[in-house]
Amino acid sequence: MTGFLALEDGTVFPGESVAAPGYAFGEAVFTTSMTGYQETVTDPSYAKQIVTFTAPMVGNYGVADERSQSGRPHATGVLMREARGPHWTDWLHERGIVALSGVDTRSVVLHLRDRGAMRAAVVAGDSAVEEVLAAVRAQPSMEGAALVADVSPPERYVFCADGDVRVAVVDYGVKRAILRLLAAAGAQVDVFPHTVDADTLAGYDGVLLGNGPGDPAPLVEETKTVQELLGRTPVLGVCLGHQLLALATGHETFKLPFGHRGANHPVLDHATGRVLVTSQNHGFAVAPGGGEGVTHSSLYDGTVEGLHYPELRARSAQFHPEASPGPHDGASILASWVEELRIA
Repeated sequence: MTGFLALEDGTVFPGESVAAPGYAFGEAVFTTSMTGYQETVTDPSYAKQIVTFTAPMVGNYGVADERSQSGRPHATGVLMREARGPHWTDWLHERGIVALSGVDTRSVVLHLRDRGAMRAAVVAGDSAVEEVLAAVRAQPSMEGAALVADVSPPERYVFCADGDVRVAVVDYGVKRAILRLLAAAGAQVDVFPHTVDADTLAGYDGVLLGNGPGDPAPLVEETKTVQELLGRTPVLGVCLGHQLLALATGHETFKLPFGHRGANHPVLDHATGRVLVTSQNHGFAVAPGGGEGVTHSSLYDGTVEGLHYPELRARSAQFHPEASPGPHDGASILASWVEELRIA
């Protein structure tokens, strides 16, 4: 079955359907990770997005349940230069994901780098291009999109009941790897929906603000909760959690032209001068600047990658210390934070 990707600017890229029939809308983005295709598709931060893989071959080492970062795929569509299977393509088909192989992904990525991430549709089957483009242009923009309610759990649940440190995780779309590393560090882990109040969180030894999809700017209530929590218990923000901490402490966020997505992003640690190679997945960022609390910066564009407010017992990382997929330069952040809670 043939298919195509249609971008809102009218550009069309052909491909061959290798998974579910039909069509899917989303923001067209790309990731430069060479591995971790299953982790990518199941990462809730990819909600409402069509993911282009820059790796030339995707699916060549199969699938495994333990690699999934949530209970289901969150990317709406997948674009590949060459899909290998059948385990990977069958996995996508069984979960209703529209995916194309044989796409000129190099050209897609160059186009998105030049024009920016944009609204799109991926189609498996026969459809009139002009009708698809009209439908694409009627879709809402990612800017201003509050998506955490679509991926956050409806109620509290216990991820790990054993541990000598009680950690609350605010799940804006948190990856399972973060929860696993907290538990491995000896934490008792309770996971809360994005609507949790500050008073509930303040009763824990520490609070982790998780990753998640969409624009942080419209998350007014979530930001207010972070403001009310600061100074009452230690806080660690990751990805979207970093952005919410930034908003709560007076920083500004903005939409990146084509985002930071991949496992090779260089980040400067201001205190040591060390450069961390990091895993990232975000379309919005904290505006560049060396203001109060800034500890890490992107060497690509100077955006703020880390914050630390000792007087508030709060810190954050824009990058993913748990990787999944990616390098482990920042892996110690979670374990060292739990250890700090333990000796506090």
